[in-house]
Amino acid sequence: MTSPYQTSRISQAALAVLVVLQLTMLGALFTLTNPHPPLAVTPFALGPFLGAALSLAVAALILGGPINRTGAAVSIIAAVFALVSYGPHKWFDQAIGQIWPAVLLGQLAAGIVIAQAIVWLFGESRRQN
Repeated sequence: MTSPYQTSRISQAALAVLVVLQLTMLGALFTLTNPHPPLAVTPFALGPFLGAALSLAVAALILGGPINRTGAAVSIIAAVFALVSYGPHKWFDQAIGQIWPAVLLGQLAAGIVIAQAIVWLFGESRRQN
């Protein structure tokens, strides 16, 4: 069984993975390095969206990941924002042969963050009852 400290470190590591992946994506977007993300997707420009996604992931890291209610909520939102870039729909992207490592790692990291947050929230609700 993992301790709360180990659980938070695992979640923090997964959030750090999302930060690095999104920074890499933002760098590719700015430099137009192939395969780079599109400049805009419906309904927003991708640069500002990546900035928001990065901000949420960093905020979740600062809050310690899912170790409290606010940290869990921000962690889940950060992971969902990351899945816009790395979600299951990316397996059908034309560039999947070049981007699959980032897609796989992004999905694993987002899944870990969401799972850890849900486990924490479930455990917290059981402790209060």
